[in-house]
Parts: sequence; C-alpha cells; structure tokens
Amino acid sequence: MTGTLFETKADARRLPPLLKLALELGPLVLFFLANAYADRFGFAESQRIYAATGLFVAATVVALAIGYALIRKLPVMPVVSGVVVVVFGGLTLFLQNDMFIKLKPTIVNAMFGLVLLGGLYFRKPLLEIVLDSMFELTEEGWRKLTFRWALFFFALAILNEVVWRTQTTDFWVGFKVFGIMPLTVLFALAQTPLLLRHDASRRTEEGAEEA
Repeated sequence: MTGTLFETKADARRLPPLLKLALELGPLVLFFLANAYADRFGFAESQRIYAATGLFVAATVVALAIGYALIRKLPVMPVVSGVVVVVFGGLTLFLQNDMFIKLKPTIVNAMFGLVLLGGLYFRKPLLEIVLDSMFELTEEGWRKLTFRWALFFFALAILNEVVWRTQTTDFWVGFKVFGIMPLTVLFALAQTPLLLRHDASRRTEEGAEEA
C-alpha cells in the first residue's frame, strides 16, 4: 500500500510525495542492485544475497529514521514491516540462510491480512486508520475495501511462497522489487469504482443540495 505508509490523518506535516516514494522504494531498489552487482565488489556469487540483505536492513532503518525525523511519528505499517526486515534480515545474516529474508514478505503480508480481517470481525475496519486521510468512505465502503485488501495481502503472501520456493534467488529478488509494486498499484487502481460508489463526501454534498 505504497503512498500512505508515512502519513496519517493526524499529521500536521506530510512528506513531499517524491521523498515519501524514495523512502519506501529506496531500500528495495538498493536490495536489487546489491544482489545484482555485489560480486563486482569482492563478494562471491553465493554471498550476493547476504550483501544485499545487509544493505536492505540498513537502508530500511535509515528510511524509517528519516521519516520520523521529518514528521515526528510513524504509522504502524512501516514500523511492523521494518521490524520484520530487521529480525528476518538479521537471522539471514547470522545463520547464513537466505530462507529467512525470503519468508519476510510472506510473514508481513499474512500478518496485515489477518489484522484487517480481525478488525472486520470486531466491526472496526482498520484500513480506515491508514487511509482516511485520503478518502472519506461510507461504513459499508470501508468494510468492502478492507476485505478486498485483506484478500490481496493473503494473495501476495501465497504468491511470494510460490515464487521463492520454485524460482532462483535472482528471479525472486527481481519479482520482489519489480513484480509486487506493479501488482499493488494495479490492485489499488482497480478499487476506484468502489471508492467512487461509496464516497461519503459526495453523498453529503448531494444530501445538502436536496435539502
């Protein structure tokens, strides 16, 4: 859900869009580049993923620190994702087993999916906390949007499992960087009809005009 991770409704200041995008995508791009070119800096080919993981962990921490320094708070999603990156990246480096960093997207996406479904069960669409700085939806709209994103997160978790267990490490790294993001953008765009159909602000304006 790129584009909303470093902001909430309560923020008095927001990161400039380009800077926000750089903070979110920067660590992933560095991860890809390090895995692709680490052997040119003295790393054995089998060690490229570990060099990339170390840089990914460091870049993620730096990105979170910059985001916090600029707006003085961080929403839950980047913090959770960052903690998982540090933990699973640390395990990858300590145990020299790349399975852990490959499991990270599965864990994070499954966790977000479960949290969103849990919120729906308790009649609290938690997605509203993240996105209502951008959208004003009806209660039904938030429920439907939350359910769809929960299913999407589960789909990403399953897809990640299929890719890393059946493809090469290089393919997985490329998919993580250049596959997940386009899929997420396309899915977000596909929700436009739902957003328009359940736009609470438009319904309020229409009600005022009728009155």
